[in-house]
Amino acid sequence: MKSALISLVIASSAFAQDFDIIIRNGAVYDGTGSDAQRVDLAIKGDRIAGLGDFSKASAKTIVNGSGLAVAPGFINMLSWSTESLIQDGRSQSEIRQGVTTEIMGEGESMGPVNDRVREHMLREQTDLKYDIKWNTLAEYLQYLEKRGISCNVASFVGATTIRENVIGFEDRAPTPQELDQMRELVRKEMGAGALGIGTSLIYPPAFYAKTEELIELCKVAAQYKGKYISHMRSEGNQLFEALDELLRIAREAKIPAEVYHIKAAGQKNWPKEDELLARIEKAQKEGLKVRANMYTYTAAGTGLDACLPPWTEDGGYPALYKRLRDPALRQKIAAEVKIDSDKWENLYLATGSPDKILLVGFKSDKLKPLTGKTLAEVAKMRGKDPIETIMDLISEDESRIGTVYYLMSEENVKKELKKLWISFGSDEASQAPEGPFLKSNPHPRAYGCFARVLGKYCRDEKILSLPEAIRRLSALPATNLGLDHRGMLKEGMFADVVLFDPATITDHATFEKPHQYATGVKHVFVNGVQVIKDGEHTGAKPGRALSGPGKVR
Repeated sequence: MKSALISLVIASSAFAQDFDIIIRNGAVYDGTGSDAQRVDLAIKGDRIAGLGDFSKASAKTIVNGSGLAVAPGFINMLSWSTESLIQDGRSQSEIRQGVTTEIMGEGESMGPVNDRVREHMLREQTDLKYDIKWNTLAEYLQYLEKRGISCNVASFVGATTIRENVIGFEDRAPTPQELDQMRELVRKEMGAGALGIGTSLIYPPAFYAKTEELIELCKVAAQYKGKYISHMRSEGNQLFEALDELLRIAREAKIPAEVYHIKAAGQKNWPKEDELLARIEKAQKEGLKVRANMYTYTAAGTGLDACLPPWTEDGGYPALYKRLRDPALRQKIAAEVKIDSDKWENLYLATGSPDKILLVGFKSDKLKPLTGKTLAEVAKMRGKDPIETIMDLISEDESRIGTVYYLMSEENVKKELKKLWISFGSDEASQAPEGPFLKSNPHPRAYGCFARVLGKYCRDEKILSLPEAIRRLSALPATNLGLDHRGMLKEGMFADVVLFDPATITDHATFEKPHQYATGVKHVFVNGVQVIKDGEHTGAKPGRALSGPGKVR
């Protein structure tokens, strides 16, 4: 009798305690892939205080989740919000899709920075202008947090950026002394909280790095529980060889690995998809920790310079522009672009046609009227061959020129969606349909990648179930990255929570009109603070700089 009385007192005191927020009447998906529970979710401070029956408890804010799915905040495994969050910390296009954490560092990262890297970063700025008030990657993430951001941020350290710091933009191997310097830079950033090493190996100067160089950097990252994440050396003609390289790095450096935006690029390579997925699953069965992420579109987005052979950028972009103004070198470049080579990733030939290459981001006001036109259209307007037009445009704009390439098949996208080990990344910047963002057209994945998973592919086409989609947007990436107390709705976890309507969540951004918000997300909380209320941004910026599991405390 006495023990029953004690438990009654404990229960009453639990119900009597006040919370900051209680979410009631929602279908709660904890992120593990389990079916929804009809429970209340209580938040106190920046943490989830509990899940259960809190009908008798009080809170400063009561949120009615009736008709809504309540899920852990989504994690963008490939964010390019590095500059956009300096411009606008609200992270509008992503937070309105339920993204509460953005992961950066695909090959290039915002640190470490020395004079050479700083000069390069300043020179390459286009629509968004900013001062570089940091020296390390960790300092950059803290800089964002102090300025105020609505989402959490974390980053891999880019192997490209490490190379640029020590070697510069030349096509050569590091000396033993330089390799020691590179290792030391990695060591400092990993100890300060970087998630691991990121590469983007089709792009110079990353292209110039040999496998052995990457293994050495990854061995350092592995000492700090880091991961290796890669835009592989090929996603087309040399797809299997590129995967072999990734698996070799994982084995020899003893490091978990992840494939960025997994795909088979170029129509002749589409049949490789089944074998690609099978080879990864074979490696998993052999004990390798290897995963992938994807975006939910059949078009890729990168620079127009991805149509040119990598040697053209030996020495950096200024050297490229100089070569493009040399008549003899232009002839040599044009001849190489026409060859379907296995030596480099030729996106001009991979698309199959210049009308499948869409020009979306120019630096100069003079060329901005071409935004939204295909390469074929611009070549016709100018009365020039498409390859000549590519060289002219890059030379005139003195930038990479933002470009969309139609490269993948919808059938393969659906095959990837069915794989339980693939998470999601937009490969774009969070932005808003206002101010300098309107000067260029992003890929529609900037506004729609995550809503598209839940709307088009989950609800409408039933490619994956709702509990599974939520797991792969939250717990899977959080677990892969080793993020502390993120990715699930459980007592003690940080209160990153999204409430959305599974019946109406929809992406609206198109290639023609990309600056359109997704709809269907009703409420979003980041670290216990409401950022989206009734579908609109509250202006709150509670986001934090997150660290990898190897941070030296």
